[in-house]
Amino acid sequence: MARINLLPWREELRAQQQKDFFSAIAAAVLTTIAILIFVHVQISGSISNQEERNRYLKTEIAMMDAKIKEIKILEELKSRLLARMDVIQSLQGSRPEIVHMFDELTKTVPDGVFINKLVQSGRNLTLNGVAQSNARVSAYMRRLEGSSWLKAPELNIIEAKGRDKNRSANNFILKVQQTSPKKTGKEGGQE
Repeated sequence: MARINLLPWREELRAQQQKDFFSAIAAAVLTTIAILIFVHVQISGSISNQEERNRYLKTEIAMMDAKIKEIKILEELKSRLLARMDVIQSLQGSRPEIVHMFDELTKTVPDGVFINKLVQSGRNLTLNGVAQSNARVSAYMRRLEGSSWLKAPELNIIEAKGRDKNRSANNFILKVQQTSPKKTGKEGGQE
């Protein structure tokens, strides 16, 4: 049998296997690096996309906040205007009341009673006057009670002033409340 030296062939095979092994490792490392770069690019893209969406949402939220502030300002303006309208409507509704009140005051004043001063505070009236006698003040109070525009007369002060041309004079202060009678169909149409 011939002797064949297999050592160079084995060394070549071993060198080839080592070369293939290192090539496989290099290919695996390059593939891993490529995969890592791809993943990094994808994650960076996702992060930048999400940051862009966040910026868009922040700008939209800021615009909505500005609109909400504007709406609040408009609502405050609306409530102030509605309050003014209510005041104007109440004034329009009560406009004829003052005429009725003065008309009723003149109708209820009996002979011998004179009103010197009239002070109105809201719906309360204070009447300062002079009467020839206490009976005339009582008659005046009864007429006020019977009035549909005035109610609850209350005598605060009555004092004798003295004699005036052979007559006694009594100063009085009378408080009364202004009311609005229930509107009938006829009255409601006129006002």
